[in-house]
Amino acid sequence: MAVDSERSAVASTGVTIRVLRVAFAALTAVALFAIVRDSSVDPTFSYSNYFSYFTVLSNVGTVVVLAVGGLLDPQGLGWQLVRGAVTLYMVITGIIYAVLLSGIEVGIHGQWTNDVVHRIMPVVILLDWVLVPARRRISEAQSLVWLAFPLVYGIYTLIRGPFVDWYPYPFLDPRGQGYVALLIGLVVLTTAFVLMALAVNAVGRLGSRWRYGSSAPAGE
Repeated sequence: MAVDSERSAVASTGVTIRVLRVAFAALTAVALFAIVRDSSVDPTFSYSNYFSYFTVLSNVGTVVVLAVGGLLDPQGLGWQLVRGAVTLYMVITGIIYAVLLSGIEVGIHGQWTNDVVHRIMPVVILLDWVLVPARRRISEAQSLVWLAFPLVYGIYTLIRGPFVDWYPYPFLDPRGQGYVALLIGLVVLTTAFVLMALAVNAVGRLGSRWRYGSSAPAGE
C-alpha cells in the first residue's frame, strides 16, 4: 500500500506544469484562430483546405492534449499513447517545416502565428513529453501505431487533391514532380517518420528513467 501511494504521488503532475499546459494550449488555440482570421479575408480561403493542413490538425491535437493534461491530468496508458502520438505529429510538423517548408507559402500569413505552430509548440510538447513522461513503458510496436494518422492523412490528401485541384504541401503534389518522384519522396518520408516515432518513444523512456527510475512497468 505504501509503495502504491508513493508511485501515485510520483506519477501525479505538479501544479506549475499543469498551469503551463493550459497556458500553451490557449496560446496555440489563439494562433489557430488568428490564422483563420487573417486568411479569411482572402476570397480563395477554404475551411476544408485549412483543416487539410497537417500542421493545423497536429496543433489542434496539441490544444486538446495540453488542455486535458492541464485540467484533468489523466495517467492511464491509453492517454499516454495519445500524448505520444500528438507529440510525434508535432515533431513531424517542426522537422518537416524546418527541412522542406521554411520560406515556402503554407497558408500562414502572420510571423508570430507561424512561429507558434511550426517552431514553438513542437518544442513545448516534446519537452512536456520528456519532463512528464508516461508512467508505463510504451513498446516500439505501440509507438509505430502512432503512424496510422500520418498514413491516413497522406491517403486522404492524395485522393482529395485531384478533385479540388489543391494540395497542402509541394512534396505531396504530383502535378509538378510526377508520380515516380512523389513515390520516392513518400518512401523517404515514411522511413523518416518511422525513425521519428521510435525516437519520440525513446526520449520518453529516457525521461521516465530520469523521473521514475527503472521501475516503470511495461504497457499492456
